[in-house]
Amino acid sequence: MAEFTHLDSTGKPTMVDVGDKSDTTRTAIAEALVYLPENVAQLINGSELHSAKGPVFQTAIIAGIQAAKKTSDLIPLCHPLALTKVDVSIKMMENQKVQIISTAKLTGKTGVEMEALTACSVAALTIYDMCKALSHDITIEHIRLLKKSGGKSDFER
Repeated sequence: MAEFTHLDSTGKPTMVDVGDKSDTTRTAIAEALVYLPENVAQLINGSELHSAKGPVFQTAIIAGIQAAKKTSDLIPLCHPLALTKVDVSIKMMENQKVQIISTAKLTGKTGVEMEALTACSVAALTIYDMCKALSHDITIEHIRLLKKSGGKSDFER
């Protein structure tokens, strides 16, 4: 049975000691879905939604990348990481759905799942923030890890 990695033998929260691990190339891919109400989705021109605050998707991409770099400041017990790549892509799908995919990568001793998930989450929140003047019926769903590789165990949904 798996155990929590962020608890010591007495049950006290602790940062995982990764000092003895070998450096490996680690990659994580995450996804978030944002559902827009029809009146907001109709404003999408090509592959971008423009608001009074600027280009929504491009701003969300930058916010997601910045968030990935700040993950250890946001999530307790996360290691600060020297990320070598963060990519955030945003695509309009059918049914007024926006798909956000983020990829985080590094060569190091610990994984980048939280960085990829944080990038998706903050990109989705940025879309909400920039569009909330038009509607509060925007929903963010299915923030999830799609794939991780390079550590002790790989994962793919």
